[in-house]
Formats: sequence, structure tokens, C-alpha cells
Amino acid sequence: MEKKRIYLSSPTMHGEEQEFVKEAFDTNWVAPLGPNVTAFEKEMTAYTKAGHATALSAGTAAIHLALKLLDIGPGDVVFVSDLTFSATCNPIVYEKATPVFIDAEPDTWNMSPGALEKAFEKYPHPKAVLCAYLYGTPAKIDEIMAICKDHQVPYIEDAAESLGSTYKGRHTGTFGRFGIYSFNGNKIITTSGGGMLVSEDEEAVKKALFLATQARDPARHYQHSQIGYNYRMSNVVAGIGRGQLLHLEEHKARKQAIYNQYREAFADIPEITMNPLNPDGEANNWLSGMLIGEGSHVTPDMIMDALEAENIESRPVWKPMHEQPVFAACDFVPHNGDGSSAGSDIFARGLCLPSDIKNTPEDMELIIGIIRNCFGR
Repeated sequence: MEKKRIYLSSPTMHGEEQEFVKEAFDTNWVAPLGPNVTAFEKEMTAYTKAGHATALSAGTAAIHLALKLLDIGPGDVVFVSDLTFSATCNPIVYEKATPVFIDAEPDTWNMSPGALEKAFEKYPHPKAVLCAYLYGTPAKIDEIMAICKDHQVPYIEDAAESLGSTYKGRHTGTFGRFGIYSFNGNKIITTSGGGMLVSEDEEAVKKALFLATQARDPARHYQHSQIGYNYRMSNVVAGIGRGQLLHLEEHKARKQAIYNQYREAFADIPEITMNPLNPDGEANNWLSGMLIGEGSHVTPDMIMDALEAENIESRPVWKPMHEQPVFAACDFVPHNGDGSSAGSDIFARGLCLPSDIKNTPEDMELIIGIIRNCFGR
């Protein structure tokens, strides 16, 4: 008999999602726009305390529009997190701008303020700083924003992985000029696919909505004075998001419990440390990561193979962007004084553990037992 599949992080539906979706069908609001979209935007701003929001087809679309709103284009430099998923930086290239990758730091696995300072010495006039919050852990936001303020450069928060996380009591995604959230299938709440752009700048969010709906001018006929995009969220998808948002705090609590269970289970193994949390914030622990000590006979691949043999999904830490073939020509600013990459070291020794909120106590016991066995425990 095939072994039960244990996922890294799969969607968890509750029932309210179907009610909102049914309402969309019953009222024939199945196209983009509609009551669910408007309500989802309002409910998200109420939850995060963001000023204004527009719901979009993907978090990537939200990043792209943030760059467009800052008039970023050919020849412009954008400082961006190196240890992240490629969706963070791909929109920079859409606009033919130049990404400069900023290394991670070991304390949070997020953008290094020290490396960011070095980047400004080399490139004094970037057009923006774009920072992703890895696996739901807030970066050293005060330090990064202070550097941005000193250089009068706008800050964009890629909070795709950190919805529900806070820094000094304030939600991630609400600090910078723009914040973005993702509702992709494996995120802490999902709409199957979708994203949101938030900002205190009401006019900028209105402009984002205009661009996201093909930049149609206000005329009876179809008139366009600039290039637009088909980036708006559908009313059906937004209904799923409204139902999911009702359970966000519940999902976060379960993710945090999973992280703490792993940390306690491996406390007696010196070779294992969990991904670090920022003491100035509260992480949503979207994914629980672990780092294997230097010199250990155990490798991330050994653990992932042992888990996969039991039909359990895990995955490597994001491969740093400066190591990706597609970005080989782009510059990279390291955190370490010797020029080595802190992010590359995390990638080489780290992995993401099964963090599905539907994991049963038996599932967690099995996962933990397999990992402990890899270390001879």
C-alpha cells in the first residue's frame, strides 16, 4: 500500500471559502472585479492596517506594478534580496532595469544591512530597495529603512511569505513605500493564485488599479494612452481569499507550533539549528527551516532523500539569485568581510521541513524520527 503523502505546505480549506464562491456564482460575478474583490481588499487592509490595497492576479504582478509606480526602467539599479525566490527579482528585469543582489545575514536569513551599506558605496543612486522576508521572518527592518532614508531611496517589502508576521507590533508589508502579499497555493492563506499591493499612498494604489485593468482611459470607447496589464484578481478567487482570511491567525498559530515542536525535538542535537527568528518581531513561520552544522557527516540531500523514501515532501533553501545562471551577469554584494556569501552557506547547509498545518501528531513524530535517525539519534 502506498504510504501517506505528507506535504511541505499544502492549502487548508475550511468551508467559508465555498460560501463566498457560491455567492459569486449565484450573482453571476465570475469575471474580474466584483463584491468579493472589493471586500477582500477592505478586509486585508483592516487586518494588516495597511492604508490602501488592490487585489491582483499574483504577488509577482504586485511587485511589477510597484516598480512601474516608481518609474523604474532601463538603466536603473534596484537593490534586491539575494536569498529569495526568483519572483522577487524577475519584475526588475521585465522593466529592463538592473538587479544588484544584496547578501543575506545569518541573524534572520534576510537582507544584510551591512551589505546594503556596501552596495550604496558602489552604486550611490539606486532607484529602489526591494527586500523579501524569508520564510515569514521579518528582516532588520529599522536598520534597512534607516539606510534607505539616509539615501532617499524608496523601500519595497516583498512580504509574500510573511503575511501575518509583525515587526515591533506592526505588520510586515506596511513599512515601505509599497508592500506586496502572495496568496499562492502553498502560502499561509491561499486563493489558489493571487496577490495584493498595499500602500499608504492612495493615489499610487489607484494608479496600480488603473494599470492592472489594461490602463483603459475613462471614455465610452476603448481608449488607451499607456501600456496596461491584465493583472486584476477575479471575484471567484477573491471569495476563496475572504474565507481563508478568517482563519489566518489559526494557521499562523499552527505554523508556530510546528516550528517550536521541531526546535524542541532537535534541541539535543548540536549539529541542528532552526532558521533564526527576529527577536524584534513575530514570524508566521510559514516554513520551518533547519541548518546543519559545518563539518557534519549529514547533508541536506541525505535528509531530503530519507524523508522522500517515506513519501514526505521537503525542499532545499532557496538557491541565491547570484548563483542562478539567468542572473550570472548581475552584481552581488556579500555580507561577509572575506567576500564570501552568507546566503550561499545557508543554501549549502539548509533545508525546509514539512510545515503543513494538517500534519497530525503521528506525522510529526514520523518526520522527527527520520531526521533524528539521520544523525544517529
